[in-house]
Amino acid sequence: MTSPAPTVAPAPALAVAGLSHRWGAKTALDGVGFTLPAGRFCALLGPNGAGKSTLMAVLTGLIRPRPGVVTVAGVDMGRAPRAALAGIGVVFQQPTQDPDRTVAANLRYFAALQGLGRAETEARIEEALTRLGMAERAGEKVGKLNGGHRRRMEIARALIHRPRLLLLDEPTVGLDAPARAAITAHVHDLAATGISVLWATHLVDELRDTDDMVLLHRGRVAAAGAVGALRGATPLPDWFLARTGAAA
Repeated sequence: MTSPAPTVAPAPALAVAGLSHRWGAKTALDGVGFTLPAGRFCALLGPNGAGKSTLMAVLTGLIRPRPGVVTVAGVDMGRAPRAALAGIGVVFQQPTQDPDRTVAANLRYFAALQGLGRAETEARIEEALTRLGMAERAGEKVGKLNGGHRRRMEIARALIHRPRLLLLDEPTVGLDAPARAAITAHVHDLAATGISVLWATHLVDELRDTDDMVLLHRGRVAAAGAVGALRGATPLPDWFLARTGAAA
């Protein structure tokens, strides 16, 4: 009788190990390590100056850490950077659209950079915009959109090449409360479809108890785990306890 083949666990969507980086005399990251399982929403939480932006720059290939290892779905970014980055969609903190072109035109330009053909591009644009509730705005100029809709368009653009991992760097900065809530809900819905999400923020109220969290403090991982469990855990930095009410 033939034994069943052993089940092989999928590689984490993202694995970071021993990551350090300095800006001159300042240590921005100090031995950072964590994993993001496939299909999970993980918040990268920390106050300004905690190292979130430096970490996001490493994960998007803008800077190379020394030392440290980053793998995306099992692909080592240091050894095969193009293959690793091909599996990532990115929404940067600063907007990067052409305001004088339509939503669809912006997406077509990005699709061309990804080497997608015309028919496939149109299908993926429709798919991505529908996911974000933006299909009816495909023909509108980006400059005419409000802040929340611009962010949705940028998320749609990041999904065009169907990445396995979506990175968002402070995506709700500058948005009002309803727009922040809507964007947060949309991205949680994306994670529920199997896309892995790393959401960098300093706003605790954007997180759900069922989310994963990596808490950065002074360039180090102060805590990691489920948000609900960490809200009442000690010791945690005073700024986090104050924001969650756990210190009361």
